[in-house]
Amino acid sequence: MDAHQVLLLRAVLGTIIAIVCLALAARRVLVLYGIVKKSGQPTPDRPESPMASTIIETQSVEVIGQKKLLAWTIPGVAHVFAFWGFLVLTITVIEAFGELYIENFFFPIIGTWPVVLFAEDLFAFLVLVGIAMFAVIRLRTNPAKQGRYSRFFGSHTGAAWLVLFMIFMVVFTLMMYRGAKFNIYGGMDGAFFSQFVGGIIEPLGETANEWIETLFILGHVSVILIFLLIVLHSKHLHIFVAPINVMFSRRPNGLGPLLPIMYKGEPLNFEDPPDDALFGVGRIDDFKWKDLLDMATCTECGRCQSQCPAWNTEKPLSPKLMIMDLRDHLFSAAPYLLATAAKGDRDEMGERNELVLTSVGETVAAEIQRPLVGSREGDEHRSTDGYDASGHRSHEGPVIDEDALWSCTTCGACVQQCPVDIEHIDHFVDMRRHMVMIESDFPAELNGLFKNIEQKGNPWGMNASMRNAWIEEVDFDVRVFGMDGEDVIPDDVEYLFWVGCAGAYEDRAKRTTKAVAELMNVAGVEFMVLGEGETCTGDSARRAGNEFLYQMQAMQNVAVLNEIKAKKIVVTCPHCLNTIGREYPDLDGHYEVVHHTQLLAQLLRDKKLTPVKPVDEKVTYHDPCYLGRHNKIYVPPRELVASIPGVNLVEMDRSVEKSFCCGAGGARMWMEETIGERVNVNRSDEAIGTGATKIAVGCPFCNVMLNDGTTQRKQEGAASEDIEVLDVAALLLDSVKE
Repeated sequence: MDAHQVLLLRAVLGTIIAIVCLALAARRVLVLYGIVKKSGQPTPDRPESPMASTIIETQSVEVIGQKKLLAWTIPGVAHVFAFWGFLVLTITVIEAFGELYIENFFFPIIGTWPVVLFAEDLFAFLVLVGIAMFAVIRLRTNPAKQGRYSRFFGSHTGAAWLVLFMIFMVVFTLMMYRGAKFNIYGGMDGAFFSQFVGGIIEPLGETANEWIETLFILGHVSVILIFLLIVLHSKHLHIFVAPINVMFSRRPNGLGPLLPIMYKGEPLNFEDPPDDALFGVGRIDDFKWKDLLDMATCTECGRCQSQCPAWNTEKPLSPKLMIMDLRDHLFSAAPYLLATAAKGDRDEMGERNELVLTSVGETVAAEIQRPLVGSREGDEHRSTDGYDASGHRSHEGPVIDEDALWSCTTCGACVQQCPVDIEHIDHFVDMRRHMVMIESDFPAELNGLFKNIEQKGNPWGMNASMRNAWIEEVDFDVRVFGMDGEDVIPDDVEYLFWVGCAGAYEDRAKRTTKAVAELMNVAGVEFMVLGEGETCTGDSARRAGNEFLYQMQAMQNVAVLNEIKAKKIVVTCPHCLNTIGREYPDLDGHYEVVHHTQLLAQLLRDKKLTPVKPVDEKVTYHDPCYLGRHNKIYVPPRELVASIPGVNLVEMDRSVEKSFCCGAGGARMWMEETIGERVNVNRSDEAIGTGATKIAVGCPFCNVMLNDGTTQRKQEGAASEDIEVLDVAALLLDSVKE
């Protein structure tokens, strides 16, 4: 065959391959769009067209800049090599398709620039380096050997190896045809890798090189198109949808508030809810379309799983596996969802369309009728939710194990670590909302929590008259709102001190309350407390899924705070900080809320507080989840500890953004922990391991949990009796008081 015949051959074959593969790809894209956008509920909190500034920010920082991935240095670097490699090699892909029709084709204008050819070859080489790094990482963390201790446990490892092989083939076929091209046409200054390969195959002769060029051009095009189809049908769909998911993600400071229950574009009115309102998520098509996009975007990388306090203490909850469960259920039920979406009307509450069920076949019908949340009985589910190392699990029983759902502490480690901005907590809480408000199916211990908040206004079930008991234990005056007949907070009061339920009733938290009050008194800060006018913020009820109860508490508190014209509020509880400061604005409660460590740090900077008494102790600081990850307050507590003379501050391995939860969040404070190791003991062991004699905290819940954990270890003889858990305010007070 002459050159023209060879060119015609590869043009015809290449065109046929391209048409078939691109048609299949287009069909898959339409199906995916239908599954996500048409099956999901409206998402009024997400703009249909994000602002240009948002798009530029998200794509620059998280997609192009790979910010979250680079937090894990070695895997991050490998991913950067692969990601940037494929961006640069887009030029070579265009050239490969051009080569089907034009001999010695280069990208117009820039294609023959030496710097461009060098960059193409450099990044092709770096892609190979990246996949080699990925291969080593997967071999070293093989879930078949490490079990649940591998972040890849439950991930589809076979699919991952297939994709690595396909990436290798993309580069291999590219270099082979470029090497042959160099031998035939010459030139290509700067293309060092292509020239190297060309040198290897040059001895085969001119004719062989011509056929190598043709075969590997066709091979390269085929590999790219087949790779496209594999990506569209696998977990690596994130290659295309991750930038979209990142673009539509919530971008608060920290993890932000929980999303309210919406109805027709507005927060649901709980005083008069409509009959067709959705209270949480009870079926896959109750999720919003952005939630479904989250599921489709999961990379199965396991970063969330590796940081999850539940998974690390042998609970069945893995954020990764739960998202995978939901995704698999979504795709398996897709024929039914697409069929009902095409009808243009939603199924009746709790009822499926029998005609559609009949038309989609028994397998799909059985899948769509699986309960979303329920009990997976049997020991095989107690720690792994029934998964094996390679990502296989039975499709029998409920989609989500109830033990997994209720193990979540809402610590936010999963959201913090996710490189594609999946919002796990929103989905988990939405499922809890349905279980509590519709199914009335939740852990029995929560009955007491809900009853105490509803009847007594606090989780402990204490009388409101006891909220001021701590005041009798201090030797300075504390102003209580209303005692002098005030209708509003007086102008001379700088801060309303929101004591909180723990700060008023729990003995260890009361020590913090008294310490903060005394420090403010010493610094000359005028403050006032509400006393019996305080009631629970509703945080625990909301995280437990009881949105009704949260709304009742929140509306009551907002009404009181607005009536007394509260402006600046200081709190000792990060959960109160997050709820009042980040969630009450949805109910027209707008206040400047600061954590006590922020206020005390500012008083230190202003020289209104001066630590003078040395505290010759080794101290470690535990970052509360709702202070750190949820609100990005990491520095002020450390400032306070570091300001104390004689203190040796030592950090735990898991600290700051990677801090490990105490186990109390997500209403877990009020539930028994019967599966696996106790979360608070795991964290206490880490704190004890630093050799610290003082464990400083900035949250009353953390105080309780770590006190209980260290006490257990003391009783077992695994910790020194000298170890003490206390709030940073109490530690500071010991130094301020001479």
